[in-house]
Amino acid sequence: MGVFDTDGTDATGHEQVVFCQDRQTGLKAIIGIYSTALGPALGGTRFYPYESEEAALADVLKLSRGMAYKNALAGLDLGGGKAVIWGDPARAKSEGLLRAYGRFVESLHGRYYTACDVGTYVPDMDVIARETRYVTGRSLEHGGAGDSSILTAWGVFQGMRAAAEHVWGRPTLAGRTVGIAGLGKVGKYLAGHLIEDGAAVIATDVNEAALSWARTTYPQIELVADAQALITSDLDVYAPCALGGALDDDTVPVLRAKVVTGAANNQLAHPGIEKTLAERGILYTPDYLVNAGGVIQVADEIEGFNFERAKLRATGIFETTRRILQLADSEGVAPVVAADRLAEQRIAEVGRLRSIYLS
Repeated sequence: MGVFDTDGTDATGHEQVVFCQDRQTGLKAIIGIYSTALGPALGGTRFYPYESEEAALADVLKLSRGMAYKNALAGLDLGGGKAVIWGDPARAKSEGLLRAYGRFVESLHGRYYTACDVGTYVPDMDVIARETRYVTGRSLEHGGAGDSSILTAWGVFQGMRAAAEHVWGRPTLAGRTVGIAGLGKVGKYLAGHLIEDGAAVIATDVNEAALSWARTTYPQIELVADAQALITSDLDVYAPCALGGALDDDTVPVLRAKVVTGAANNQLAHPGIEKTLAERGILYTPDYLVNAGGVIQVADEIEGFNFERAKLRATGIFETTRRILQLADSEGVAPVVAADRLAEQRIAEVGRLRSIYLS
């Protein structure tokens, strides 16, 4: 499957990869735990109709690694994990399937906490929580944090403000044009923050319901046909807020924005894209840095959710982004390299404390 070398060691750096199957409900899931150096692995469950099991595995490995870096940069005492359920949520999702999945999460005894992601929602977390204690992103009625998209969007907005300050000298998007690819869970909240801040917004989405929402809620948003039309528009900032891989060898050469800050995970299609962005004078703020507001929100649920406390912490993404952009300049590296170094430093330094024996 590409996970293990011929000698049986994990070639990806992951601590644990768990394949879960329940034939009766049709559940096929993979849980990836990249690191528990800082604490239990926390990351959402993605429900998606992958083309193959190999594609599902590749996604969970990439996403769980990203969560380790995201949680480290967010200052959380949590490691990195992620899960995927292979299937079409519109057809395959059921109470039985979700509860079967919850049983597998419970079997890990707290090494992994789950939450919402693409294809899963707050009501799904309430169902999963009937079988496991290790679930976040539950509804407010069940003592949870509710919709984590709210603080994800808030954090992306803070990262975008820091990038604007770095490029144009002022921490605001007022007078700038921002292109949002994806007006789903996060994109719609981000659009609201930007319009309130005085930005002009251009957007696109493959879902007609999302476009209809935009026409009704924010008629001032200019809607374009597709992502290609968006990236070739006269933008100051490009915000990928759909699935990963948005920055590739086809899009980056024609991208007209000076800043890329968005909510999507794994925006760089492959290593080296960050160099192409830098060569074109485009500032890229690492996705796992700026989209950490959601994980901050659900992590707060573990200790008893307080929205204002979580929002204050998510607001700190502004200062963290500013610090990383300054560090990148001083060391002459891309922001993603600076962010990786900072995350790895914290994982190593704090994770090392586990070696101090406590009876």
